[in-house]
Amino acid sequence: MANPPISIFSDRAVEPIEGDLDSWKKVDGNPTMKRWREYVSDDESVRCAWWEGTPGTYHATYDAWEFVHLLEGKIIITPDGGEPHHVGSGDTFIIEKGFKGTWKIEEKALKVCAFKVK
Repeated sequence: MANPPISIFSDRAVEPIEGDLDSWKKVDGNPTMKRWREYVSDDESVRCAWWEGTPGTYHATYDAWEFVHLLEGKIIITPDGGEPHHVGSGDTFIIEKGFKGTWKIEEKALKVCAFKVK
């Protein structure tokens, strides 16, 4: 089925997917996450979603490029062997494919993101 020419995301109108992503491992505290998959391209190569995470730290491994707009919260993202990056509400950034490092969620976070899976 073809997507319409414009896809509008309602505020998390679809059922959430609860549970950690396979490539994200808890390393401090007991953070939790939810995802709301709002869009999948017709060829399934691009996906867009809402993501919510609670305080704590994950070690993440990215096998796809991701565009992020952080709507709420504070996070310290530190690449393995690299310098920490502090991001907060209103920040927009890209995580490159192959990223490995920690996401320390300091305040409950909500992001909208797009990522390429193929």
